[in-house]
Amino acid sequence: MSNASEYTPPKIWTWNKANGGRFATINRPIAGPTHDKELPVGRHPLQLYSLGTPNGVKVTVMLEELLALGHTGAEYDAWIIKIADGDQFGSGFVAINPNSKIPALVDRSGPTPIRVFESGAILLHLAEKFAAFLPTETAARAECLSWLFWQMGSAPYLGGGFGHFYAYAPTKMEYPIDRFAMEVKRQLDVLDRRLAETEYLAGADYTIADIAVWPWYGGLAKGWLYESAEFLAVQDYKHVQRWADAIGNRSAVQRGRMVNRISGEPASQLHERHDASDFDRTS
Repeated sequence: MSNASEYTPPKIWTWNKANGGRFATINRPIAGPTHDKELPVGRHPLQLYSLGTPNGVKVTVMLEELLALGHTGAEYDAWIIKIADGDQFGSGFVAINPNSKIPALVDRSGPTPIRVFESGAILLHLAEKFAAFLPTETAARAECLSWLFWQMGSAPYLGGGFGHFYAYAPTKMEYPIDRFAMEVKRQLDVLDRRLAETEYLAGADYTIADIAVWPWYGGLAKGWLYESAEFLAVQDYKHVQRWADAIGNRSAVQRGRMVNRISGEPASQLHERHDASDFDRTS
């Protein structure tokens, strides 16, 4: 390995805006809103404020799967939050997610609106609300939730770690890329070993565990994240590939992946979703 840079951490860290790389215009070391902006509200019980990143796709896939099962109460409006423009720091968004990260959901189906933030929390809220995609038997439920929280804990290594240093950092550095590539491949091996034993992560049934993990690791396996498929040799994880294809072929997953998407082929993008007929206008 080549020598590390000669950077010596200062005694007290201070914010240097020039070192932010691709996200220098929006990253900052403090919380709270930067500007006043109210959020729009549509006509459906569920109001989603998001973007078609892997974390956002989790929730739109879940909602489309619920609708496919016939849960009409899962009808939703999906409003786009352009994080590159700093929309997540508007006062209305910060009010429903003080952490200023997408996705965030407001459940208006009851007398008092309920905010839910963090994608895993949203999946769990919806699964319990509609009694779907979450096992009720104790051991099966525990297995499902274990994989759900595995994803919540592992994604920062894939996104904020590997993704940042491999794809977004202003300079390429061998040590962090090597460190996070090793960890991502270890996680792929964890999944591959599990999926050699079972059809889905929690067992024989498709659950919120799969819905949470697929946008990240399924997307990685299919070459959709960071143009890193060859670098990580993702084709070697045969069981992950089988699982990624099976989920990716689901109609609800294909619809969910389109919602709030602003990249790729125009026909694959549905910037906002307010009715099922919106999908017809993208074809």
